[in-house]
Amino acid sequence: MSQISILSTKTLSAEQRQVFIDADFDLLEQDFIEIKNNLFELDKFNDNLIFSSQNAVASLIEQSGWEVLKTKMVFCVGIKTKELLEANGFTVSVYMDYASELAEIITLIYSKESYTFLSGNLRKETLPAALKSEGITFNEIEVYQTTLAPFKISDQENFDGIMFFSPSAVESYLSNNKIKKEICFCVGNTTAKSLELNKVKNIVIAEIPTIEDVIIEVIQYYNPEESIEPTAEN
Repeated sequence: MSQISILSTKTLSAEQRQVFIDADFDLLEQDFIEIKNNLFELDKFNDNLIFSSQNAVASLIEQSGWEVLKTKMVFCVGIKTKELLEANGFTVSVYMDYASELAEIITLIYSKESYTFLSGNLRKETLPAALKSEGITFNEIEVYQTTLAPFKISDQENFDGIMFFSPSAVESYLSNNKIKKEICFCVGNTTAKSLELNKVKNIVIAEIPTIEDVIIEVIQYYNPEESIEPTAEN
């Protein structure tokens, strides 16, 4: 059997990369998006904070004086976002795997509160639309920018699978490349939907939307008998 070849559309950590080495997979990594943090003021925050990504957390803790916000209640999307917030001294009141789930919790149970949503420039309308429709008090601060970093993969490369971690990465990849018979492993439903809109059908979605769980899906797809434990990202 020939060696399985996988493309990751973002650079992985050493621990994540090691999983592929241990499984004797061939791995190519290429960042198809770039993240740039914005500077912003800390004087216009409401009582509760909403984060939908680790990128927003990373941007906040680069700001001077951010520690004053650690007393606020926090709502977030994703276990990794929650872990990063808690590692920096925040208390996470509610976290859900998807923005739609978090929006439902907020509108059903916490609709009387006021919020500040720390977002990126390419964020989806899911959370803002839900809060607006219920008349919930909130403002939004754009704390980081995502830009596409298209890259043409050599025609000599033939991958068995491609790992996608955001709709932006899907858009960036498809701007210069085509998906043929490769299996597309996605971090979540929104990323998968971006592929489906481009007529891609060979899609596998991670059970939990984390990089580690995408990696698990890849390994177990090609080695069904393989038993691996997720390794936390640094």
